[in-house]
Amino acid sequence: MSIPSHIIFSSQQAREFRKRLLRWFDREQRKLPWRGETDPYRILVSEIMLQQTRVAVVEERYKAFVQQFPTVEKLARAREQTVLAAWSGLGYYRRARALHSAAKHVHDSGSFPPNSTALMELPGVGRYTAAAVASIAYGEPVAVVDGNVKRVLARMSGRRLQEAENWQLAGELLDPRRPGDFNQAIMELGATVCLPGKPQCQRCPVIGLCRGKGREAKPQKTSRRKAVLRYALIQQNGDVFLRQRPKDASLMAGMWELPERNGSGKSEQAILKLSHSITVTDYTVLVFQETNIGRRAGRWVSISKVGRMALTGLTKKILEKIGNGNS
Repeated sequence: MSIPSHIIFSSQQAREFRKRLLRWFDREQRKLPWRGETDPYRILVSEIMLQQTRVAVVEERYKAFVQQFPTVEKLARAREQTVLAAWSGLGYYRRARALHSAAKHVHDSGSFPPNSTALMELPGVGRYTAAAVASIAYGEPVAVVDGNVKRVLARMSGRRLQEAENWQLAGELLDPRRPGDFNQAIMELGATVCLPGKPQCQRCPVIGLCRGKGREAKPQKTSRRKAVLRYALIQQNGDVFLRQRPKDASLMAGMWELPERNGSGKSEQAILKLSHSITVTDYTVLVFQETNIGRRAGRWVSISKVGRMALTGLTKKILEKIGNGNS
């Protein structure tokens, strides 16, 4: 059910919201490597990377990725394993495969989709990503709604909104003259000021229009599971033994990792212990030194070349901890 706009904000209040938010953004925006970009390809790369990944992690990875694949044509022509290797450590590898497929689609069609509707035809591109790319690259007046925007809108309106209501209100607040800047500004506000746990209301440029004043219904916490993973580190003559995950695996399909440890290893001392989290599970990871591959399927890889492999993030972390990651 849609909300009559005057119940949330009058037209004068909406104008004031835009003015205050954009003035704040022009002054306080973070310096990020994709800021100021108008190339839809590079904006798409940043938006796909930022899905479910912290900005601090994406910054360096984005710069390295666009250096390796500076154009959509370069990415389209790359091998999947090369793309996955460049993505290693960012997680959610379906994003990398979707981005690679989208690049091939753009390359085959000869041009980038010209608007948000056409962008949604690309693999892995939904309403939010399409709107972000179109508003920033093309200046199309379409609003974005992500988790940060939803939180801002909930507090500004003083109520938890339904999905359709979020999109409606975001569209009504959008500045049609600067849609890309406005969308980045409202996401920036949610990411740096209107925080989930402790909103910094004293720094908020639109606090005078806010009905929630920091109040927000607390989402139900997802209970996290605990588990133990055991891996074997097998090396010889400057090589390390790796196995490839099944092509149809639900997570990290086709990526390379250390082989699993045979047995519990209770009687032996692990050479490395670390923590690792994937979705809703927190893992304790134990790595044991072994000398024989036994009947394990896999292949030997030179330690000097292992960085070019499409490694799982956990395997990359293990090898870096042990000292092989940068060999």
